[in-house]
Amino acid sequence: MGLELAKLVTKKKVTFRSLLGNAITIDAYNAIYQFLALIRVRYGVPLKDRYGRVTSHLNGLLFRTTKLLEYDIKPVYVFDGRPPTPKMRVLEEREVKKREAEREWRDAVKKKDHRKAWAKAVQTSRLRGSMVDDSKALLDHMGIPWVQAPSEGEAQAAYMTQVGDAWASSSQDYDSLPFGAVRLVRNLTITGKKYYRKRPGYYRLEPELIVLSDILEKLGLTRSQLVDLCILMGTDYNEGIKGVGPVRAHQLIKRHGSAERALEKEHLDLEVDLGGIRSIFLDPAVTEDYHLEWRRPDADELMTFLCEERDFSPKRVRSAVERLQKATREVKQSTLDV
Repeated sequence: MGLELAKLVTKKKVTFRSLLGNAITIDAYNAIYQFLALIRVRYGVPLKDRYGRVTSHLNGLLFRTTKLLEYDIKPVYVFDGRPPTPKMRVLEEREVKKREAEREWRDAVKKKDHRKAWAKAVQTSRLRGSMVDDSKALLDHMGIPWVQAPSEGEAQAAYMTQVGDAWASSSQDYDSLPFGAVRLVRNLTITGKKYYRKRPGYYRLEPELIVLSDILEKLGLTRSQLVDLCILMGTDYNEGIKGVGPVRAHQLIKRHGSAERALEKEHLDLEVDLGGIRSIFLDPAVTEDYHLEWRRPDADELMTFLCEERDFSPKRVRSAVERLQKATREVKQSTLDV
């Protein structure tokens, strides 16, 4: 779902070439959900192999990651671990919405309503454990490093920018900012297109760069105050105050300095463990135990995994492998031990 911070954030349009040479941590679940939602065929049905296993995410990972390497961008995928307990409420709500969307999708298919079926299908994506395992296996075959976070992937990705192991974090959500990502790049794993939710079709997208220090300076806030702002408007870990959006929340924190004082002085009701929610953002569970290495792809393993086991077109995979091999030859070997 993500935080609704767009109204407060200054985004700078950048090119892929302006990012060359940089290691960028990618919120793996965020990227994979994009591929699952957008890489679909008639009536919004995802790509599948002969056994009915969804392969849309593998298609997206293969070709989008290859494109990033061709721009000399060094991607590091970061996978979510166990979510913080307060997030379970949000996950349960999302599951209810997905089941309702599935029901509406079936009705639309029966009525041969292509547009409605597509709109509902993109709301039904689920990331199964086997799909995560397949994604990691594909990245291994491609020679792309990935990190398993103990909890929130965005927190781990942000941490890696703080310690200098990555230049920026990539996600479509703004949650990376209260987690402390030094830089956030949006639209990196999307294929330059934004698909409409309610009908087939798309419009063009460009990468966007957001610098945390610039945002804090513009808003006149500390990072802790930015977290408080988010708590007032609502996060994945707490309900916000009804009627309080990003602009109002900013006004409250600027005027009173903290969530506690804002609640007290404005006589607002927010039943939440402020300290507990703050700690999720300011002191998240992260790991320092990772090894970053960008290797040459294993062509044989890729062909076996994608073509023989997942029914990908040999011609397309062979072309991707050749592009990968060329990109890794031209990119200076990079290794980071932590």
